[in-house]
Amino acid sequence: MNTPVTFTARVDAYLDYRRQAGFALKIEGEQLARFARFADHVSPRGALTMQLAEQWACASGRPDPLTAARRMELLRPFARYCQQFDPATEIPPRGRFGPSHRRLTPHIFTDAEIRALLEACADLHPTGGLRGTCCAALFGLIASTGLRTSEATGLQRPDVDLDRDLLHIQNTKFGKSRWVPLHSTTTQALQRYVQQRDRDPFAATTEAFFIFDYGRPATTQGLEYAFKLLRQWLHWRSRGGHPAPRIYDLRHTFACRNLERWYAQGLDIDCHILALSTYLGHAKITDTYWYLTATPELLARAAQRLEQFQGGGL
Repeated sequence: MNTPVTFTARVDAYLDYRRQAGFALKIEGEQLARFARFADHVSPRGALTMQLAEQWACASGRPDPLTAARRMELLRPFARYCQQFDPATEIPPRGRFGPSHRRLTPHIFTDAEIRALLEACADLHPTGGLRGTCCAALFGLIASTGLRTSEATGLQRPDVDLDRDLLHIQNTKFGKSRWVPLHSTTTQALQRYVQQRDRDPFAATTEAFFIFDYGRPATTQGLEYAFKLLRQWLHWRSRGGHPAPRIYDLRHTFACRNLERWYAQGLDIDCHILALSTYLGHAKITDTYWYLTATPELLARAAQRLEQFQGGGL
């Protein structure tokens, strides 16, 4: 293979090679394209050196060690690929700018907060329109199943089987599909949404399961905007490490509440964590542990279980 001349050509060849192997690399591809544009401007037709990698890593509009560390981590597999064709390539060492991942404490919602969120959806413009009903159904679905926001907004009509209490989540983050069972109360809430959706004359124009007014399919961006409005109306303050509560925190909340319930019921936690990992669509069990937060309720349950174990109660 001839060595690509520009960094843009090298990135295109690398992404094509990885995607043929089954990797989507959507976000990574966008980031590498930005690196290529930067590198072609700074060092056209040059090699990928440590100096060039560090320049780009620190060139963010809001430079900080975490951003630099993530950029360097992104370049490592690309550099290994380039080294096959250009021996002058230098592979950035792991941890050059510190850890590339940091876990900020999520906002764990209370039941009262979730109820308030769903009720406030009725005030979304236009009042009485399908947008408020759709947002309430989406937030309720995410809270009760832990779906990713994009998985919920991306549902199509054939993916939702309310007769069997099942969702078919297709081609998700890791290119996998899975079936997600629904609690009967979640199914009932979705049936109420469907009744109102199907009364909308524009509903028949799209295969999207969740739609806003005028038959527009619900989008992640649209749901994020609605959540931002509702969060402001409800005057919420973050109890986590992020500046404000996020829709994604509903997924964290789902994982934590399940663990609390299993402790209360005296169930085998290790066995159920594996089931939860599959339910959430995680590629590995460590991803599921990432979602668990030491809430006061969870710590109390765990301490109670430990006391039982030490006293021979288990």
